[in-house]
Amino acid sequence: MGGSDSEAEKSALKEKKKLQALAPIAKPLAGKKLSKRTLKLVRKAAEHKCLKRGVKEVVKSIRRGNKGVCVIAGNITPIDVITHVPILCEEAEIPYVYVTSKEDLANAGATKRPTCCVLVLPKPVKGELAEEEQQKLKTEYDQVATEVASLAASMF
Repeated sequence: MGGSDSEAEKSALKEKKKLQALAPIAKPLAGKKLSKRTLKLVRKAAEHKCLKRGVKEVVKSIRRGNKGVCVIAGNITPIDVITHVPILCEEAEIPYVYVTSKEDLANAGATKRPTCCVLVLPKPVKGELAEEEQQKLKTEYDQVATEVASLAASMF
């Protein structure tokens, strides 16, 4: 069983492990394409300071009335840590989606620490962005928000 495993087999095994670690409530779960696009949006939002990281910050932002797209990691244990976040999102009419890994979410959010959830805001809380940057972020945000909303609508 030496080093005969190909890269494709290794990545397939890694994906399978990620899916096995998912919590049973992780629905709507983003597919590969939407997950990639969502993490890309999170990365851009982190660069432009349009991101709230962690359960405490996300909940505070939602309660204050900030709108955005909530991205939640699906492999959180214990699951009780995040079970109230989707309910808050639904009450505030904020689209939310689960991604497979908290590590991937942390990497996209420009932090080394694994992150349970992030809230991507359409514009920064403080300050302003250049018009061109704001437009790019807005179009990507709108695209992901509509896909997430349609994914959630197909569930019910």
